[in-house]
Amino acid sequence: MPGKPKYYLTTPIYYTNGLPHIGHTYSTIVCDTIRRYKRMRGYDVVMTTGTDEHGVNVERSAKKAGVPESEFVAKMAAEWRALWDELGVQGDEFIRTTDLKHAHTVQWLFKQCRDNGFVYPGHYTGQYCIYDNAYVDVKPGENCPDCSRPTETVTEANFYFKLSAFQKPLLDWYAKHPDFIQPEARRNEVLSFVEGGLRDLSITRTSIRWGIPVPGEEPHVFYVWFDALTAYLSAVGGPQYEKTGYWPADLHLVGKEIIRFHAVYWPAFLMAAGLPLPKQVWAHGWLLMDSAKMSKSLGNVVRPRPIVHVLGMDALRYYLLRETVFGQDGNFSYDALVQRYNSDLANGLGNLASRTAAMIEKNCAGKIPKPSALQPQDTALAAKAQEVIGEVLEHYDKLGFSLALEEIWSLVAATDKYLTTEHPWSLSESEADQQRRATILWTTAEVLRIATALTHPVLPESTTKVWSLLGQPGQPGSIALDGLRWGQLAAGTPLGKSQALFPRIEKAEAIERMEAMEKEEQKQPSPITAPAATPASAPTAGGAAAAAAPAAAEKIGIEDFAKVEMRVGQIKTAERIVGADKLLKLTVDIGTEIRQICAGIAQYYEPEKLIGRKVAVVVNLAPRKLRGVESNGMVIAATVGPEGRPVLAGFPDEDVEIGARLK
Repeated sequence: MPGKPKYYLTTPIYYTNGLPHIGHTYSTIVCDTIRRYKRMRGYDVVMTTGTDEHGVNVERSAKKAGVPESEFVAKMAAEWRALWDELGVQGDEFIRTTDLKHAHTVQWLFKQCRDNGFVYPGHYTGQYCIYDNAYVDVKPGENCPDCSRPTETVTEANFYFKLSAFQKPLLDWYAKHPDFIQPEARRNEVLSFVEGGLRDLSITRTSIRWGIPVPGEEPHVFYVWFDALTAYLSAVGGPQYEKTGYWPADLHLVGKEIIRFHAVYWPAFLMAAGLPLPKQVWAHGWLLMDSAKMSKSLGNVVRPRPIVHVLGMDALRYYLLRETVFGQDGNFSYDALVQRYNSDLANGLGNLASRTAAMIEKNCAGKIPKPSALQPQDTALAAKAQEVIGEVLEHYDKLGFSLALEEIWSLVAATDKYLTTEHPWSLSESEADQQRRATILWTTAEVLRIATALTHPVLPESTTKVWSLLGQPGQPGSIALDGLRWGQLAAGTPLGKSQALFPRIEKAEAIERMEAMEKEEQKQPSPITAPAATPASAPTAGGAAAAAAPAAAEKIGIEDFAKVEMRVGQIKTAERIVGADKLLKLTVDIGTEIRQICAGIAQYYEPEKLIGRKVAVVVNLAPRKLRGVESNGMVIAATVGPEGRPVLAGFPDEDVEIGARLK
């Protein structure tokens, strides 16, 4: 996007040994909120999330499940992606550490560090925590000092990274860039660690096989942190990062338990390779349940789906960002969640929107009224709204989400008080009173417009409904926040269709439903051990090549063939279409855009196994609808056997660039 400043931010690269809980959700929602906000401030934003799919834990879990590691991680990655889709998280890049482009980036980074003299071979014997994927300084038999779980004694040949050589460079960097590590408590923690001296770091393993191989040094595979951290770079070009223009990252958002890896090891790797360092690492706190960090081993995790099903996506987003001061630990409780929903969303923003729309519908023929003479109370509310705009943008810039929402809701409360004081419903039908009512309702609607724009990064779904209710053009996400000011609501605009926003919830009933759904989710089998779908009969064409080979056709000229544009695409998501057992709905990255394509391969390919696969795509077909779903392109497949089984054309052993044209 020429002319727009770039902004690149990342979530942690989540480990695929378990399913996402609300702690992971918090990190991702924060990043998504920043992404939406920065776009509304005019930035060209890229947000990366993804899955860390290597290491001994994955190897052991796959063995326990009785499936190959590749199948294990593919299904887990699909679960993570599905959840983010349900929550409306709009990640631009989903990187998997099993992606070929990622493996090449890791190997390239290793070579850069080695060529520069910062890698050497050696042996290591020590205690290893498989849960944190880290060597720890304890004696055999002692638990990990970070997670208090058992450690294992490991002896193996390694390649070492000369971390000890970077003590002074890192301290100099921290001094020159005081905002590099945030918040201050985490910065002090990292400074203390580095000042205490750095020991060289093992970056390969020989005791496991599930990992990215070190070229020419088999059986060495890369240690999980050298592997996973590099995903931030591989997502935006890897060795060709300068072409994409997004590296270095503007923000790595991580949990406080992994700050050391991101603020010490990662910048040291980049320094050793001569690469630019990220601009900031922000470590947020934990969500606590009964004063303890949520953990699968402790059995105190809360999953997001039950909350979303009962209260809606935006209720969860609002609670997480309003209740917890970013950077500090926060306490999660269903009671506080429902309380926030009813008081702030149902009785606050939702009530203001419904009251305003109902009065305009009744008294102003369903159109935004034209204000007339202003009174001091009108100008006072306008001044407050203008002040809130500045305060909220400043809080967002500092990642002060709770304070930003507090400011917005102070404006909502002031507007409720304004309505109660001015009581437009009790004014007569005289011309003077009608003009006064019009002024009051325009003022209230204008506050609602401004509050909607400011709240959109946090409440994307609900604010879109309010924006439509006010009859405003486009989407609230396209609003330029830098140009947001009082007085921009056009009189005479017809209201849109009224939509339910936040119906009030009975607390006890809602909590009971969420807790019951949480228990049911805990009982559900892992997606790894769940039975696979049973293949059915032969497919029909629908994006993939036809099931039966056509009869020989007349020859065509090269000019006719040249009309067909085929490119290399990578499947990003795959899901079944309800009521169409032969069709899969795919989203495919063709280099210049993401296409939705329907393919008649559902009886022969499991959706989760397709994710990340590179395929041949016809990209210049006219769109068509299949079972009510638009398909914009065609995935190429061969037909095999009497049943016409489709076999996708692809590039399994070649590093072919996405978007490359087939000739």
